[in-house]
Amino acid sequence: MPITFNRRWRVLLKRHGPASAVWRRRIAMGAGAVTIGLAALLFARLADRASIAFEDLTRLHPWWPLAITPLGFAAIAWLTRAIVPEAAGSGIPQVIAAAHDVKKASHTLISLKAAALKCLFTVAALLCGASVGREGPTVQVSAAIMTFYHRVLRAPLRSSMIIAVGAAGVAAAFNTPLAGVTFAIEELADAYEQRVALLVMTTILIAGVVSLGLSGDYVYFGAVGQTMKIGAVLRVAPVAGVLGGLTGGLFARLMLGVGVAKRRWLPFLDERPIVWALICGVAVALLGVATGLTWGTGYSAARAIIDGTNAPWWFGPAKFGSTLATAAGGLPGGIFAPSLATGSGLGAVLRVLFPDDPGGAVVLLGMVAYFTGVVRAPLTAVIIIVEATASRGLILPLFLAALIAHAVSALICKERLYHGLARPWREKLASS
Repeated sequence: MPITFNRRWRVLLKRHGPASAVWRRRIAMGAGAVTIGLAALLFARLADRASIAFEDLTRLHPWWPLAITPLGFAAIAWLTRAIVPEAAGSGIPQVIAAAHDVKKASHTLISLKAAALKCLFTVAALLCGASVGREGPTVQVSAAIMTFYHRVLRAPLRSSMIIAVGAAGVAAAFNTPLAGVTFAIEELADAYEQRVALLVMTTILIAGVVSLGLSGDYVYFGAVGQTMKIGAVLRVAPVAGVLGGLTGGLFARLMLGVGVAKRRWLPFLDERPIVWALICGVAVALLGVATGLTWGTGYSAARAIIDGTNAPWWFGPAKFGSTLATAAGGLPGGIFAPSLATGSGLGAVLRVLFPDDPGGAVVLLGMVAYFTGVVRAPLTAVIIIVEATASRGLILPLFLAALIAHAVSALICKERLYHGLARPWREKLASS
């Protein structure tokens, strides 16, 4: 009897004790979420300092970017291709692809090497004036951190966990937990499963608490307390939705088609990616020197426009071109923040068209419409704007503009941007 009793206890401990697979997975999830929050904060600080350093340089030497930006683009593109090709681009397409084959992706797309160099090259891109954001890279970095903890603790890693940590990356980058949840539903998961819910909520909660505890309860773009009457909503939201859907859908279509167009019309450049990156850098430098407003994430410009600063009508198109050239060049870096900045430029134009309506609210409608047009994730777009500006009184107008933009964008670009960009990574995993 004692032998049977001891054997049962050993079986129970093996299945449910601290060394069991369940507890190893929970420990990996908790430790990973804390690390994600810390990593997101550190990455944000480095990115902000890089942007400030470049802005200081341009004030002292306005013409230097004509040399620094193109050469920086070429150098970063060369280093990325030579050392870690998986670090190119946003990072979100890599995580979408990784969720379909976690085992293969854990050594390539979501490895610690790819994550570390992703951060380094994104910061370097900001030091060169590239129009990139840190939110997409944070998603890939988060997936790599969680993969590392699961490997060390020998805990099984599922696709649902990749979805959860990708969402946590968005939440930590913007300090917007609800947006992380909606991003998991709309972008990272093809079909939202009930068993993913607890993982998403728990991981985002832990990462969010760490970020919130260290950085404080800051509002990303500043608080907007304005509201709109129903008449104003019916006037402005449809116009914002149509314009945002058209321009955002155009950006997505150009992004997905640039590779095909280059192979068809400029085959000599398709075989020379470093020269192509140099040309994209020249375009970014010319736009930046000519306008003085299109460098980096565009966060400062977007916040100033929301606060009421008058922006020239060409800011939105110029930021559009700068972001497209940067992304087409293949540099590591995201398009979240630059797209929101471009949307603020659209909002500035709308504010001129509707001068009698609340200015900040009109700008937010332009932002949500353009961002939705680019990524085709209306729920995520609305929640990001609401959490990043504390504009809860504008939820319904924002939803109306986002839904219209989503429908219009689908007419311009049939395929959703991130899923289209993820296709080559999925094919690469399948063939490896």
